[in-house]
Amino acid sequence: MTDHSDDHLKAVLQRTKTVAVVGVSMNPVRPSYYVARYLGLKGYRVIPVNPGHTGKMLFGETVRASLSEIDAPVDMVDIFRRSEAVPPIVDEALEVFPGLRTIWMQIGVENAEAAAKAEARGITVIQNRCPKIEYQRLFGELRMGGFATGIISSKL
Repeated sequence: MTDHSDDHLKAVLQRTKTVAVVGVSMNPVRPSYYVARYLGLKGYRVIPVNPGHTGKMLFGETVRASLSEIDAPVDMVDIFRRSEAVPPIVDEALEVFPGLRTIWMQIGVENAEAAAKAEARGITVIQNRCPKIEYQRLFGELRMGGFATGIISSKL
């Protein structure tokens, strides 16, 4: 399904409770870090997945090496990996999460074959978008004028 209407995206974000973020970084300036952190601050349970940081703590969760190490239900898998790395991630997600509802591929990440496989199983697939950006846009959290405007207006 390729319906990415605002209502559809909003419904996906509202129904999601637990997100496994594949390819999350421990570096706070990396997009995968600050997107995962933002989702956690918005009330989602964020489970970090990165084999290079297995066992470390991030956002109150232990970093897992793979999706199969997660022993909790996951509603969404958010993928921060190159497009060519997506198929085995989607295969693993479909295998280990019977209640999975969404595969979300970040900006610049698309894989038609993996998307078709997930969609054939009834999973919503969103490609080349960011849940943080969509959340901010759809729930009215985008700040106009950026950081500096906030500083100036707070001193007025």
